[in-house]
Amino acid sequence: MQELKILVVDDDPVTRALIYKRLSNDEFQVETAESGVDAVRMISQTLYDVVITDMMMPGGIDGIGVLETAKEHNLKTEVILVTAHGTIDNAICAMKKGATDYLQKPINFDELLLRLAKIQNLKNLMKNASDLRFAMEVTEQTSCETIQNLEMMVAALEERLVSMRAVLNRTELSPEERIALALSC
Repeated sequence: MQELKILVVDDDPVTRALIYKRLSNDEFQVETAESGVDAVRMISQTLYDVVITDMMMPGGIDGIGVLETAKEHNLKTEVILVTAHGTIDNAICAMKKGATDYLQKPINFDELLLRLAKIQNLKNLMKNASDLRFAMEVTEQTSCETIQNLEMMVAALEERLVSMRAVLNRTELSPEERIALALSC
């Protein structure tokens, strides 16, 4: 099972450090950004499986901005928004823009780990499906080539049989001559 590469974005150094430490201890590959601006720069340079971002951050790029950038850069990046000021409207807005999930602070790490496990399982299923699709395409291509080769061999053998019949039907030749000639076709 492939480990998830996660970017944690939060302007609060304590929250950022807590999430980093907990996820790193669970053997996720974790990087952090202290602002939306840093996150956007990092997302443009690196592919992340998951971005966990605070909703409200100073500096001009908030969690929605990070979400939009992550989705523009790679639709397969899953984004979990975290906020201390959760409202239904914020959650709906985030989901409409492609957020995978929405968590409230303080973060319940069991809930976060459960959601990451679901994301990881989904990504593994998608990879397995992709691998199967590729194997089916290779098998289909090989089958087509094999069938084409067999059809060519059958055509050549049929042509040979027609020639052999024609030689065997030649009455002006002795049976031994007909057999010898037919075997040379």
